[in-house]
Amino acid sequence: MPYSSFLSARFRTAMRGTTALLAAVTLSGCLMVGPRYKHPAPIISARFKELQPAPGWTVSQPDMAAIPKGKWWLVYNDPTLNALEDQVALSNQNLKEYEAQYRKARALVNAAKASLYPTLSGDLSFARNSQGSSATSTSGTTYSTGSTRNTYAAELSADWDLDLWGKIRRQIQEQVTAAQASAADIANARLSYQSQLAQDYFEMRYEESLKLLLDRSAALYAHNLQIIRNQHEGGTLNAGDELQAETELEQTRASATATDVARSEYEHAIAVLVGRAPADLTIARAAMPLAIPAVPVTLPATLLQRRPDIAAAERAMEEYNAEIGAAIAAFYPDVTLSAAYGYSGNPVQSLIQVANRIWSLGAAGSETLFEGGARTAAVQEANADYDNAVATYRQTVLTALQDTEDQLSSLRILEQQASQQDAAVRAAVKAVDVSMNEYRFGTAIYTTVITTQQTALGDQETALQIQESRLLASVKLIADLGGGWDVSQLPGKNSLQSDNPLVPSFLERHGKD
Repeated sequence: MPYSSFLSARFRTAMRGTTALLAAVTLSGCLMVGPRYKHPAPIISARFKELQPAPGWTVSQPDMAAIPKGKWWLVYNDPTLNALEDQVALSNQNLKEYEAQYRKARALVNAAKASLYPTLSGDLSFARNSQGSSATSTSGTTYSTGSTRNTYAAELSADWDLDLWGKIRRQIQEQVTAAQASAADIANARLSYQSQLAQDYFEMRYEESLKLLLDRSAALYAHNLQIIRNQHEGGTLNAGDELQAETELEQTRASATATDVARSEYEHAIAVLVGRAPADLTIARAAMPLAIPAVPVTLPATLLQRRPDIAAAERAMEEYNAEIGAAIAAFYPDVTLSAAYGYSGNPVQSLIQVANRIWSLGAAGSETLFEGGARTAAVQEANADYDNAVATYRQTVLTALQDTEDQLSSLRILEQQASQQDAAVRAAVKAVDVSMNEYRFGTAIYTTVITTQQTALGDQETALQIQESRLLASVKLIADLGGGWDVSQLPGKNSLQSDNPLVPSFLERHGKD
């Protein structure tokens, strides 16, 4: 048999053996050491405490379908707020940081996934070698001779880690769940900034409403001052009453002016939230809304699906569970396959021919016999990370329950307080009219008028504060319930391992409203 035919036969035999080995590896490839992920039970109640109505209190049950999904701020029916909220997802720079972190997480998934495939390398080389020698002529003379040789080589080689114990696959699982947690962080950040914008917006409207109230009071005090001044000029009143009335007027005007400080700060904060310089945003003045939208609340268990911060904490648990498996896999031997095929010879024009062919196939296994306890420590560290993630998850659920209960109780109590305060305002306004009439007829001193006016103004300011608190509580409650977000909006594990991650579909669908 010609030698070239012998090599071909040996190559075919080796390839058949390699194919059989790869088939065995494929069949055993489902092995993944380490614990299977099981969702730890959260600490959660069967229902919200505030959904168990107290005597005289009825829990509202609005239609779930009437609540906008995603654009939850539409329930306030405020076009200015709607326009501002739409800009948060597009222009908020803090949110763009989270989006960049998510893209990095996707890249890490594909970096880990690449380790499952063989590494293919190509090599082209040229070498020129010279070797000297000595020779003796027939006449006895010694002289030097030598030879020079050129060698050209072209070779392809491949190395493949078989991942028999699932170490690489655990690392992929770890990065995939980390990417899902990063996606939940985006949703949580977006919801947080949208909620903060709505709160700043309503606090700005409170300052504007307070200024309107103080301006109206100042106009009333100016009218009273003119009446008292006319009577003083007519000789029926002394100068003290006029000075008291003037003092009350100017103090009220000063308070009205002071509201512009906070109002400007809220407008500046809103500008930054929508990604604009404060100098480039001017919001027209308007009164604070009077209507408080009803927010549907179901069972506490729904928070596990609706809160992006809870989803992120849950994904972190599976991430660290996979870390445990990767650490355990380090105790098992690494098995790799290698192959090389190429040509080496001279001259380069006739390099590619059977006589110059070289090839090799090989398999290798390596096992670390002693590492001073480093691998055991890595497993212990991974277990500690997992236990920490479980505790964080359960605490996140408890905090979500607390936040929701807080806003539910606030809305219930503030509604009762608003009704009582409205009654106090009506009585205080009536007392102002009575005291002013008594003063005009000389049956009361002006100090009585001032006292009733200040009381009425204080009650009206308190009523505005209660209305502001109710609006803020409703915004916080909607955010605590997830703002219409759902865990199904997270990118799936298969999509995160897709071969074309250059344009993340998750950001297209959920990051750019």
